[in-house]
Amino acid sequence: MNEIWPEFIQKTIEPPKTITETVDRLFTVLDFEHKVAIAAMPQEELINLHFSLGLAIRNAFEFWDSKSPLLNSCKPTHSDNISDQIIHELWQRLIHTSEYRTLNDTIA
Repeated sequence: MNEIWPEFIQKTIEPPKTITETVDRLFTVLDFEHKVAIAAMPQEELINLHFSLGLAIRNAFEFWDSKSPLLNSCKPTHSDNISDQIIHELWQRLIHTSEYRTLNDTIA
């Protein structure tokens, strides 16, 4: 069943077409702990997510497919740059969301 579920989701949920839609999707699927960890990162360290979260973004949203709606809406930018931009926009939203900002302030 676990192998069928991701395929079912991919076939029934329309892929995001913009960076904002992608961040919206990530905001709903990432768990609280991951959101807090990302929000706690200094902006200059977000590059460290390139081969983890960035790779997951590139794979989940099929950046390898030249017909990817998201990839095509961002042309002529390279897929690595798009995933980095998505991570930065996610981080911006997290640090401006009170529950993550407040938690982040108490950690620092």
